Amino acid sequence: MVSKIILLVVFFGIMVFVGLYSRRHATNVNDFVLGGRSVGPWLTAFAYGTSYFSAVVFVGYAGQFGWKYGLSATWIGIGNALLGSLLAWLVLARRTRVMTHHLDSATMPDFFGKRFNSQKMKIAASAIIFVFLVPYTASIYNGLSRLFGMAFNIPYEYCVIGMALLTGLYVILGGYMATAINDFIQGIIMLIGIVVVIIAVLNGQGGFTEALQSLAAVPSDAAANAGQTGLFTSLFGPDPLNLLGVVVLTSLGTWGLPQMIHKFYTIKSGKAIRTGTIVSTVFALIIAGGSYFLGGFGRLFDNPAIHSGDKIVYDGIIPHMLSSLPDILIGIVVVLVLSASMSTLSSLVLTSSSTLTLDFLKGTVMKNMKENRQLLIMRILIVFFIVISVVLAINPPTFIAQLMGISWGALAGAFLAPFLYGLYCKWVTKASVWASFIVGIGITVSNMFFKFIESPINAGALAMVAGLVVVPLVSLISRKLDKSFIEGIFICFKNGEEKLEDEQKKTPASV
Repeated sequence: MVSKIILLVVFFGIMVFVGLYSRRHATNVNDFVLGGRSVGPWLTAFAYGTSYFSAVVFVGYAGQFGWKYGLSATWIGIGNALLGSLLAWLVLARRTRVMTHHLDSATMPDFFGKRFNSQKMKIAASAIIFVFLVPYTASIYNGLSRLFGMAFNIPYEYCVIGMALLTGLYVILGGYMATAINDFIQGIIMLIGIVVVIIAVLNGQGGFTEALQSLAAVPSDAAANAGQTGLFTSLFGPDPLNLLGVVVLTSLGTWGLPQMIHKFYTIKSGKAIRTGTIVSTVFALIIAGGSYFLGGFGRLFDNPAIHSGDKIVYDGIIPHMLSSLPDILIGIVVVLVLSASMSTLSSLVLTSSSTLTLDFLKGTVMKNMKENRQLLIMRILIVFFIVISVVLAINPPTFIAQLMGISWGALAGAFLAPFLYGLYCKWVTKASVWASFIVGIGITVSNMFFKFIESPINAGALAMVAGLVVVPLVSLISRKLDKSFIEGIFICFKNGEEKLEDEQKKTPASV
């Protein structure tokens, strides 16, 4: 217990110190929200990766999908690395940075408002973000608190409140730069921790070969292939179709999540983007691939502790797998998941507060808001957002994976298609963006009530794919934006590449 407490005290002390150190980088709105648009490749790549993976992945998703699909769940991690990181950076990073800099846009709603010349669209997008980031935040508290309960026997509610206070403290103090520096530190901890944990867990099962043989002997309990052995070690597992849905949601979904896209706004130069692409992909492969690979062995730890009647408590699988490890390793695990979760939480609360302040309140409810007032309101809203998510986390309505599926499905379903097409295509219309908002939110919310798709994760994947179809179809039959306005938007790409290269020559990319 002493070793676990020492690890936590050191970790918390570093986080608070970084917040205090970063106060000098948070004196105006541009610095507080974007880090002055001068963040280097390593910080940006780690910020992207640590915002991507949290307790939701390590505890909720790895536990649930490892149980359902066995080792084939590792495909989810591979998809996250190749689609959610590598391809996202290749397709989105440079154009996002160039166009948002040209539009002087600090948030995704601001991008929509300026790209499509619509104040109403900007306000609607900010409202969508604020509402649907809450369940995602609650799911992170939930997953982390289960590990704390296992390691320290601390009541769930105390874990939630303590984590919320610490995260809020360093974000309020240092803004984006504090989150980026802490993300880098937390990312290093995650990389080391996941490798150590996998080795320890497999050694407890007699090594990789013996664990694999034991898993191959476990019979399937799915109705379609009940009793069949070997499925949990097969290439695509017992349910390839639903596995594909999870890969789509968790990989393609990042393309439309405001807290992920925001990282591309802040990166420094063209060279930084190239470096960040490589670092982010390797990080995702190790963290996500390792988490799902570990979860794939979950059935070897079947125990009454993870059963509630005839149902499996998926959120308890990973904590139970780790409960037999030595204290020092449990301490490492707790710091690992704490690092992953706090980095994601800081990104979520900063995104939500900045969006509500800059895109909803400024210029509408509170006209002519001065910069100091904007900073104050953002900090107040960080507290407000944390309080709401804590209340929801203390009484979560469903499993972690379902909470995340609802949030990702709604946000990515609404934003992915218009954002992607908006970066590349001049023909995208206002009506098609509104249609994507309606379809993405409509599919996700209606499925919550009517359950026409059993899994909210598959519903989220459907919402994203639907948006990619709806936007071009509606654009064909709706009124186009003024040609001169569009040319003024896309002129940035005629000199954007040269501008990036000039910046790169003048200022070497920092860490």
